[in-house]
Amino acid sequence: MHRNFTARTGAAAFALALATGASAQSLEVSYSVRLVGLSLGTAGLSANVDASAYNVEVNAKLSGVAASVSRSEGAAQASGGFIQGKILPGAYATTSSNSTQTRTVRMAMNAGTVRAVEITPPFDIPPDRIPVTEAHKRGILDPLSALVMPAAYEGPVLSPAACNRTLPVFDGYTRFDIQLSFAGMRVVKAKGYSGEVAVCSARYKPVSGHRPNRQSTKFMADNKNMEVWLMPIEGARALAPYRISVATMVGSVVIEAANVSLAQAGDTRRAAR
Repeated sequence: MHRNFTARTGAAAFALALATGASAQSLEVSYSVRLVGLSLGTAGLSANVDASAYNVEVNAKLSGVAASVSRSEGAAQASGGFIQGKILPGAYATTSSNSTQTRTVRMAMNAGTVRAVEITPPFDIPPDRIPVTEAHKRGILDPLSALVMPAAYEGPVLSPAACNRTLPVFDGYTRFDIQLSFAGMRVVKAKGYSGEVAVCSARYKPVSGHRPNRQSTKFMADNKNMEVWLMPIEGARALAPYRISVATMVGSVVIEAANVSLAQAGDTRRAAR
C-alpha cells in the first residue's frame, strides 16, 4: 500500500466509529493484535463523543516475541466536529517509535480541508512517488476520523447502510480511498459486548503519495482479503470497529476487541452488556 502500511492500517483500525447521539458517550476498547494467529501485541482506544464533537485516542504496543524483534509502539489522537451527520476533522497527531527512530506527524484541518502538515523527521521523497495535490487535501478524513461512522438516520443501526460507504483518507503523506461494502452479519461475544456485528468487505484504492510500481502498493490495490466488523454503540446511532482483518505480504493481521466499555461521559461505571 504505502510505507509502513501495516502499522498505519493498525492505527486506523483502532479508530472509534461514533457519530451523533443524544448525550455524550465515553468508550474504551482493548484489542488483541495477531499475525497469522500469533500474538503480536495489544492496542487500546479511548474516546468521547457528543452531538457536535468527538475526540479519539489510541495506542499500540508490540509484546512477546514480536517485542524482542522490534520494540515498536505508537499512539495517535484525532478530534473534530459533526454537522448534520457529516464528519469534520480538525486535528490529527501520531507518534511511532522503534529501536532506532521516533517519528511524529501533526496535521491541522478545517472541516476536512488540510491547512498544515508537519512530519518530523520528514519522509524521503522518491522520484517515482505520485505527487499529492492541493485538491487531494480537500474533503478528507485523517486515519482515525476515517472510521467515525454515523449510522443512517432511519432504520436499524446494523444494516447494509452501515458498510456501504467510501472513506477518503489522507495521513499527512499519502492519499487513498477505503471502499466498504456490506458482506453480511455475524454474532460475536467479547467481555462487554455480545450480539450482532455488520461485516464489511474493504478495498484499498491508492490516489497519490504512493509509489505505483512498488510491490506492496500493487499487493494492497489487488487485495480482496480485508474486512471490518462494526458493532452498534448503545445510546447513539453509531458504530465502532469490533474486528479488522487485513491480508499483508507477511500474513494476515487481525485486530479484535477483547474488552468493551461504554458509558455516559463522566460516568465511571462500566456499561457492559
